[in-house]
Amino acid sequence: MARLLIVNADDYGLTEGVSRGILEAHRRGIVTSTSVLAVGAAFAATAGWLTDAPTLGVGVHLAAVGEDPPLLDAREIQTLVDRRGRFAASWQGFMLKAAAGRIDPADLTREFAAQIERVAGRGLRITHLDTHQHLHLWPSVATVVIALAHRFAISAIRVPHSSGRRLAGIAVNGLARGLRDRARHAGLRFPDRFWGFDEAGRLGSEDVLGAVRHLAADTAGSGELCAHPGEDDPAQQRYAWGYAWSRELAVLVDPRLRTSIEAQGILLGSFAALPSAT
Repeated sequence: MARLLIVNADDYGLTEGVSRGILEAHRRGIVTSTSVLAVGAAFAATAGWLTDAPTLGVGVHLAAVGEDPPLLDAREIQTLVDRRGRFAASWQGFMLKAAAGRIDPADLTREFAAQIERVAGRGLRITHLDTHQHLHLWPSVATVVIALAHRFAISAIRVPHSSGRRLAGIAVNGLARGLRDRARHAGLRFPDRFWGFDEAGRLGSEDVLGAVRHLAADTAGSGELCAHPGEDDPAQQRYAWGYAWSRELAVLVDPRLRTSIEAQGILLGSFAALPSAT
């Protein structure tokens, strides 16, 4: 049975350099899919570039945290924002509110729907949904995302997984099992394996080759490798994540990776190539 590897680049629309780098990693490298950040500062300037990459799968990177502002007015999503109308800076702040029952799912539904509509409004076929900083691992967020997948006829979802290199990996994998069960019950498709959670912003050649070897030897039929390529630009200084966007781009366009993938009999594709849910 042929194995399918989805190499998905997150944060399209974050900056122009990130968007250019993702397209370069698709045209010259192994990136097959991207997740678009509709709240990103460069979304308006770069969304149209995707029409020139018809073989690149396009998902929506739903955001309720981070440096960029929401699409909706603060009055419409009061539980998602602070007094300045800003999202929580990171998943930690969001989770504290969610665990305390202070996130209204209706607010989340309105904002996420607006983000999906903004991407779909560019005439792009949406292949999958995922979330910025993997918020949909949390059950109440997963409920919203799964419902929106059905509402917008989007058939696939990301199920993140940790390799255990980070302390948070135990909690992540516990939540991932619940998300996997709920997605399967909802009839959504998702890759069998996931890599890149622990290496976010620091993906190297050996990480890619390790994922390829694992998938080739595995009984699983598919896997997603999450990546963060980009060209350097001054706008990235706004995001203090420590990501090495340009180094990841150099890794992903290395022709030796494609040669290794093909030698293992693995097919490169997008979420659209996943088999139908059973």
